Amino acid sequence: QVQLVESGGGLVQAGGSLRLSCAASGSIFSINTMGWYRQAPGKQRELVAALTSGGGTKYADSVKGRFTISRTNAKNMVYLQMSSLKPEDTAVYYCNADGYSAGYFDSWGQGTQVTVSS
Repeated sequence: QVQLVESGGGLVQAGGSLRLSCAASGSIFSINTMGWYRQAPGKQRELVAALTSGGGTKYADSVKGRFTISRTNAKNMVYLQMSSLKPEDTAVYYCNADGYSAGYFDSWGQGTQVTVSS
């Protein structure tokens, strides 16, 4: 079973920065895509950023130029550097990864709260 654990959330003022981290553990053979999603109260979960094993990236339009996703393949970790944060970035941020262990997996972390005050 593959587990994802996020860290780095918290409370920050508008314009500030935060860095989220996510560690994948378990009997992992390979990871395809690692990404970050977020869900604000009353809204659907949405993709924030994703990074493939080949280095391809995808960002939500709302975070382009402000957020940067990166990963350390050897450590099965993914990061989200968030800058110029806005109150509308307030949400629970979830880490996601898919790949192969004993079989195919698509796992989610428990989520970490990010709150941006105005």
